[in-house]
This record gives sequence, C-alpha cells and structure tokens, in this order.
Amino acid sequence: MELLFESLFNGVAIGSVLMVAALGLAIVFGLMGVINLAHGELIMLGAYTTYVVQLIFKLPALQSIYWAYILVAIPLAFVVSGVVGILLERTVIRRLYGNPLETLLATWGVSLILQQFVRSVPLAYAAGFIFALLVGFSFPFLLPKKLLEGPSAKLLKATGWFVSAIAGILLAGGLATQINTISRANSRNVDVTAPRWMRGGIEWMNLTFPVPRLVIIAMTILAVLAVFWFLNRSVWGMRIRAVTQNRSMSDCLGIPTDTVDVLTFGIGSGLAGVAGVAVSLLGSVGPNVGSSYIVGCFMVVVLGGVGNLFGTILASFSIGLLTDLIGAGRLLSLWPNMPSPLAVTVDFFATTSMAQVMIFALIVIFLQFRPGGLFPLKGRTVEA
Repeated sequence: MELLFESLFNGVAIGSVLMVAALGLAIVFGLMGVINLAHGELIMLGAYTTYVVQLIFKLPALQSIYWAYILVAIPLAFVVSGVVGILLERTVIRRLYGNPLETLLATWGVSLILQQFVRSVPLAYAAGFIFALLVGFSFPFLLPKKLLEGPSAKLLKATGWFVSAIAGILLAGGLATQINTISRANSRNVDVTAPRWMRGGIEWMNLTFPVPRLVIIAMTILAVLAVFWFLNRSVWGMRIRAVTQNRSMSDCLGIPTDTVDVLTFGIGSGLAGVAGVAVSLLGSVGPNVGSSYIVGCFMVVVLGGVGNLFGTILASFSIGLLTDLIGAGRLLSLWPNMPSPLAVTVDFFATTSMAQVMIFALIVIFLQFRPGGLFPLKGRTVEA
C-alpha cells in the first residue's frame, strides 16, 4: 500500500509539471491550430527568470526576505514568457495563419534563436531587453484613447518605445553592476536554490513527500483553477471559447479575433513561464531545458483532446503515473505475478527515457482508434 501511495504521489508530481507546461499549449493549439515548437523555449525563459529573481533576492538589501523570492518569480515568469509570446505572435505567427508547415518551421527557427540568445547574451542584458518590451507594449494602455487616435499618435508611440529602451538599458546596467554572475554570457547550466521553507520533506504514513513537489502540485492546482475561471467566467474567456468553436461566426458577431489571438498567445506563453518555475525547482536550468518537455506537451494536448481543459488534466496525470510506474520499475513490485512475457517487456522499459518511448507508442496506437483524443473538440467548424 505504501508503494502504491508513493507511485501515485510521484505520478501526480510528474503530471503536474507536464500539465502546467501543456496547459498553455492546449489553449494556443486549440484556438489557432498553431504548432508552436518554441513553446519549450518559453518554459526555459520562465526557468531563467526564476534564476535571475533568486540572484536579485540574494542582494544585501533583499536578503532578509529571500524566502519570498518564489512568490515574486511566479508572476514575473508569467509576464516575461507572455511578453515574448506576444512578440512572437505579432511578428512571425500572425503572418503565417493557415500555413501549418510554414508555422512549424518558423517556430522551430525561433526556438533555435532563443536557445542561442540565452547562450550568447548576458542575462542582465536579456532582462533589460524583455523589460523594455514589457514597458513598450504597456505604454499605449496608459494613455487616453483620444491621444492615440489623434495626429500625434505616431509620435507618442515612438516616444513610448524610446522611453522603454532607456528603461531597459538602465535595468540591464543596474543588474550587471550589482550581480557579477549575470553580467557576462554563460552557456553552462545554472542551479536555482530553493528557500529554506521549501527544503526537506513532510512525513506521513511512513512516506516522505518532498516539499518542492508539493509546492509544484499546489502551483498546478492554482493555475488550473485560474484558467478554468478565466475561460468560463470572464468576458474574454468566453470570447476565446467562441473563437475556438467558430472563428468566422465570432468575427461576424463583432468579437475582435485579432485581439483574442494576441491574448490567447500571451496567456498560453505565460503559463509556459509558470511551468519554467516548476522545472527550475526540480533540477538545473540550461538553454536546452525546454526541449525535453515539448514532445510530452504535444502528446498531452493530442491525447486529451485539442483545447479541452479536463482532457489535458487527465492526460497529464495518466502520463505522469505511467512514467513513474514503468520507469521506476514499480509496476513489477505492485504486480509480482505478472505474466512472464509482459514482465520481460516491462523490465526492458524500466528506465525513465524508455518508459516515455513505451507510453508515446501506446498513445500513437490509441490515436489510431480515436484520432480526436479522449475528448474531441466540438463545434460547428469541427462538424463541417
């Protein structure tokens, strides 16, 4: 029984990271059908954001509240990855709607660019660049609409981007001066140190539950509840659902589909940043950290049903549980009388990487009989 509880907990922990990572991809892929291969790099940006926030909180002025850096890193990682996702949508993907092959190649190129960007550009300058983007995108929302529609609109927008550039340069210079470790480029992996209250584990029924994994599970629950509330209770969430089911009819009814696209990409990318925070708590952070999650994210989205929140949750936890049962060899312990041919097969796949191969093969076989996944997308556009 203890082994079963341990397997369930590990499966939920693995599935939680996978679900947060796949949640944003499910929203984007479900709405626009965009195969975003740069989603893994958005996870990587969230992980590096956590690392930079941690270094800032180690400064003498903030060292007394170092325990709270994770509470700042979560929303900041959401904003950083969201801003980069919006920039990606407005500059690249918006011009390629309806061309899945071109979008696939373009986002793959962007993923390579982001990986090399992290390797070659000091993190202090990268933080300044992203801060400049954030200020630049936010500047129009701070001004009255009359000014933005008047003859001086272009001048005001240019002034906003100029101010944003100055703010980014000042932030980059300040970070480079105060934190020497991010003032130069470094392609090696870095480690995020958890605050003291997140170390160790909680004992219960002769089992030890690591606190970092409990925090990740709590983050996942909050993220799912927030997304569920947004999609079902907010005005823009209902507009996103309407566009998902029938884009042309939503456009005819006056829903600003272009704004919905930007908002969806921002939220989906921001959730990838939150997943990056969870990933940084489990191991070292490097330029390739997101690549190990992108295939699993797409498998979750396809298995659960494109754009289906409940299907994403069920698929994530199922893959996480099977990964732990097969990869850690627990299935053989839980089922000691397993038939010999099946036992040999399970033993052959009793590593994490081989377990993923087996699970993905089973998913491919499942999709042959149910191409729409567990919960296929419904709507007039799909039925047509």
